[in-house]
Amino acid sequence: MIKEKDLELIFTPKRVREQSERIFELAIQQKTHFNIHLDQMDKCAQFVVETINQNYPDLNIPFHSRWGHFKVGGVDRISFLNKKLEPLPIRDRVRAKLDLAIVSVLLDAGAGMEWSYNDVNAKKYSKSEGLAVASFNLFLQGFFSSDKKNNLRVDAEKLISIKPSDIALGFQASKNNPLVGTEGRSQVLQRLGSALNNNKPYFPGKDSRPGNLIDHLISVSDNNKIHAEQILKALLFGLNEIWPARIQISGQNLGDVWNYTNISISPSFESLVPFHKLSQWMTYSLIEPIEEMGLQVTHLNDLTGLPEYRNGGLFYDMGVLSLRHQADLEKVHTPESAFIIEWRALTVVLLDKIAELVRKKLNKNEDEFPLIKILEGGTWWAGRRIAKEKRRDGGAPFKIQSDGTVF
Repeated sequence: MIKEKDLELIFTPKRVREQSERIFELAIQQKTHFNIHLDQMDKCAQFVVETINQNYPDLNIPFHSRWGHFKVGGVDRISFLNKKLEPLPIRDRVRAKLDLAIVSVLLDAGAGMEWSYNDVNAKKYSKSEGLAVASFNLFLQGFFSSDKKNNLRVDAEKLISIKPSDIALGFQASKNNPLVGTEGRSQVLQRLGSALNNNKPYFPGKDSRPGNLIDHLISVSDNNKIHAEQILKALLFGLNEIWPARIQISGQNLGDVWNYTNISISPSFESLVPFHKLSQWMTYSLIEPIEEMGLQVTHLNDLTGLPEYRNGGLFYDMGVLSLRHQADLEKVHTPESAFIIEWRALTVVLLDKIAELVRKKLNKNEDEFPLIKILEGGTWWAGRRIAKEKRRDGGAPFKIQSDGTVF
């Protein structure tokens, strides 16, 4: 039986790693859909290092976060935003940036291979960058704000009113430019609005803004320091109701947590495999604004790598993973399928392993080169690079049916 005390553990990166490692051991024993070829890891690590050197020859790598996507096309959107926010007090500037980052990450699930976004500079962007630019522009336009005198904010009142047709219009979706998960995205935003109203300990204030999280984080910080896992915990407990009602403990949605019967009798706590991909991506994306507030975020390496199709595709395309049954290449896989759970779990474990190899090759230690930089400088971009070499559309190696909240 799943108990309320289990909620604390399942909302930790430690549990993500523990359950992922159990699936990794099954894969070594050839009891999953995948074969593991660890003899290919060095070649894969070298490919990641080459990618890092191409992208950041001085090794001055920013954090893996949504803020990097806002710079796509060589446009310095962040400086433009900073100028807009300059008249405000520092805490209000940080609130606005947290507002933007949180909604942009929640809208960052896979857009599909056919969708693209035309920016005001006449450039066209697709995938995650297109979603980032679209959400950035919508934020500037006040799409997420109910206050007509203040566009640069997100609040519950406006979020609750956002319909699928609003998402379609804002993201330029149409029959000829289909966006995957339009309804799912609007539902996530509506539930975000409800969560902001219902979880005042994490989002204090009458205006119910995501950015009010900064007030909670300041209150739980110690000597102006805050553990990265505390940020993740606040997001998981504060926003748990935004996720589709898949699995619950004591009436609380678990979000990106899946039942995997191969490691335990189902349903039980031991059969649940957590990933918290979007929540960890959000945590990574909040670090820079939080540090602008004067807080130091510590223990970054306690967070895991992100089990999404770029990182996961890297290991398949580089031969670290192979399929035990080629028929799986033609099947359409859903997030709750054993196939996808295994692929994501193996990705978590292999990201930790490749991080060690990359650091050795670059003669860096864990503090100098945390996982958050290896994701940004190397694995995510290496996954995209090899995907373009392997497939004309540069997409995922497998057919995935997403609801707009996972990938």
